[in-house]
Amino acid sequence: MTEILNRQYYLASRPKGEPNSENIPSRDVPLAALNAGEVRMRNLFISLDPAIRGWMSDEPNYIEPIALGDAVRASVIGRVVESNSENFAVGDVAMTMGGWEAYTTLPAEALNKLDESMGIPLSNFLGVLGPTGLTAYFGLMEIGQPKAGETVLVSAAAGAVGSIVGQIAKMQGCRVVGMAGTDEKCAWLTEDLGFDAAINYKTCGDFSKAIGEVCKDGVDVYFDNVGGEILDAALSCMNKFGRVAVCGWISSYNAEELPHLKNLWQLVAESITIRGFVVLDFLDRFPEGVGQLVEWLMAGKLQFKEEIVDGLDNVLPVFMKLFDGSNQGKLVLRLPED
Repeated sequence: MTEILNRQYYLASRPKGEPNSENIPSRDVPLAALNAGEVRMRNLFISLDPAIRGWMSDEPNYIEPIALGDAVRASVIGRVVESNSENFAVGDVAMTMGGWEAYTTLPAEALNKLDESMGIPLSNFLGVLGPTGLTAYFGLMEIGQPKAGETVLVSAAAGAVGSIVGQIAKMQGCRVVGMAGTDEKCAWLTEDLGFDAAINYKTCGDFSKAIGEVCKDGVDVYFDNVGGEILDAALSCMNKFGRVAVCGWISSYNAEELPHLKNLWQLVAESITIRGFVVLDFLDRFPEGVGQLVEWLMAGKLQFKEEIVDGLDNVLPVFMKLFDGSNQGKLVLRLPED
């Protein structure tokens, strides 16, 4: 019987700054026999998300850091190729927390079966109908608590999360302003997604001034994906009793020194509520969130972009697109089925 090798990209050392191929080399590991209750999937899609960079560090985080020597952690969707569980048959498709690898082997209870008969592209369950969409939904609705007529500001608004946030905010009757890194992305926000205005943060100059000019009545809800100087600027423009939902800090993930936030006093001066969160905080409400997202998607009320790149060996350079802003929407790596 031919030995099957599992190509993996693993964490050999913790990055300082941007991760590189020395931090994350590849290896081919023979697949071991399954234990009782285990399932093996051939991965079809790997989700590439900014949070993965945080997991590469040994700094305290909401889940354990990736151990040195382990495959880089990521959400994956795969097809079952071998099963020692009565709950999964060969050919089933499932989603789980796996890694940057060709095959994922886990106990059956760690897998969530997906229904291909729904006709929804499987990659959507990593994006608009998965952690990305749920982050937008719960972060805005539960933490931002938008009200009709309020102004909602969204950073990284052309990204996978931010673009969904803005569309949901419009459904709530809000005025929505997005920040993105190119004129093309800004045009997509206003012309296709219905944002009321967009700011190119790479060309606008002074962030506080730019936000103030577009949000003349101030900002009631700020959905923050980036942290750093843009968060600081947004705080200076918040209205009384404003709400800030912080789900990401991408501006600092590869930085060795964190920026000084000068406007934190605004939290006191304007009685602002700021709350960081991760989507797992709402785990028990995932069915509710997915149900609402599916309803909006099927009704044509949600648009989204996916950038799907083929080939496991492209994983590291494709991952780095998240940090220079060159990705278009949700970034997914596809491992074509043989």
